[in-house]
Amino acid sequence: METKNYHEDLSHIRSMMERSSRFISLSGLSGVVAGLTAIIGAIYVYFVFQREGISYFDGDRNILGPALVKELVLIGIVILVVAILSGYVFTANKSKKKGVKIWDVTTKRLLITFAVPLIAGGVFCLALLYHHLFVFIAPATLIFYGLALVAAERYTLTDVKYLGYFEIILGLISLFVLGWGLVFWAIGFGVLHIVYGLIMHKKYK
Repeated sequence: METKNYHEDLSHIRSMMERSSRFISLSGLSGVVAGLTAIIGAIYVYFVFQREGISYFDGDRNILGPALVKELVLIGIVILVVAILSGYVFTANKSKKKGVKIWDVTTKRLLITFAVPLIAGGVFCLALLYHHLFVFIAPATLIFYGLALVAAERYTLTDVKYLGYFEIILGLISLFVLGWGLVFWAIGFGVLHIVYGLIMHKKYK
């Protein structure tokens, strides 16, 4: 009986320590929605290319005009905003159900740790845009996003780092097959997020 109580106390202490040092209310469903949004965005971009007379899967190197680049950047921003908003809504609901605060010291540390590589990657991609090196933008977004996830793992669920590793690997591979950025982007931000979200939802629901 005493041994059982001892193990229960240890488990309770471990749970309290985890709650105080890690943000554990990340919602798997937010990953699924973010993934679906990315895939819908990639399909929309494909039809934008067709509208502009660009046959994406023919493998031809096409020159993108300034107006088309601006439209693609705008689509990317819309996808990012939808993913962030859905992530916040699902995570806030999960935090409410678990009876924990969504905004505390741990959340601040998580966001700062996540934001540093992400902002650096954003500036790097702006430089690529400035120098018209569009073909490197998809690999760069995947690699920096993966680095942000791996860094953020310190303050949230350990599983996040595995998604980060896959994003980094995918980004590095795409550097060797330039011109297929939309496909790698759809896999990295779409398929991987859906798979990760479903696994996390089943594991931590």
